[in-house]
Amino acid sequence: QVQLVESGGRLVQAGGSLRVSCEASGRTISSYGMGWFRQAPGTEREFVAAISSSGSTTYYADSVKGRFTISRDNAKNTVYLEMNNLKSEDTAEYFCAARTPIYDSVCVLQYSYTYDYWGQGTQVTVSS
Repeated sequence: QVQLVESGGRLVQAGGSLRVSCEASGRTISSYGMGWFRQAPGTEREFVAAISSSGSTTYYADSVKGRFTISRDNAKNTVYLEMNNLKSEDTAEYFCAARTPIYDSVCVLQYSYTYDYWGQGTQVTVSS
């Protein structure tokens, strides 16, 4: 079993930056693909970013490309999402997800159904 706990979400002004974290426990996630999704009120869950187990490959939604950066520190069993130049449209609850080892292109991690474990989310609110 893998438990994922997101943290770092808060209120931030538009144009600002924020880093949210996803700490895993139960077992090492060094061999897992990891992803971030978000969901705003009244909307469906949306893919944000994904990263391969080694951290060598990343994939981003067009809406955040160039502004967000996903990274991981396998020694700390933690995945991060650095968000820059935040916009009001980024307001959402952000979820971390983990996929058991997969030997495929990281782009498959854009799909929610590929993940085995999910965190409970952390709220990010961007004020205008």
